[in-house]
Amino acid sequence: MTDPTDRLRRLKIRCWRRGTKEMDLLLGPYADALLEGRAEADLDAFEALAAEADSDLYGWISGRAPAPEAHGPALAALRRFHGLAA
Repeated sequence: MTDPTDRLRRLKIRCWRRGTKEMDLLLGPYADALLEGRAEADLDAFEALAAEADSDLYGWISGRAPAPEAHGPALAALRRFHGLAA
């Protein structure tokens, strides 16, 4: 089993080093502010969302493209964090 501290550290690094600055700025602050102390199911959902391609994520976050239902709760939490309409 993975150490929870290591899991969070790796996830935060992955959020800050996406490949596009836009996604770094959308995912990084969220990971720093809200992932600590979250339920494992919430982390699983966010990890699945973070594993998606930057171009897809940007479209979903901006509302330009519909997101898969499986990502709905994690995406909604991320959008609320940034003050974006649902």
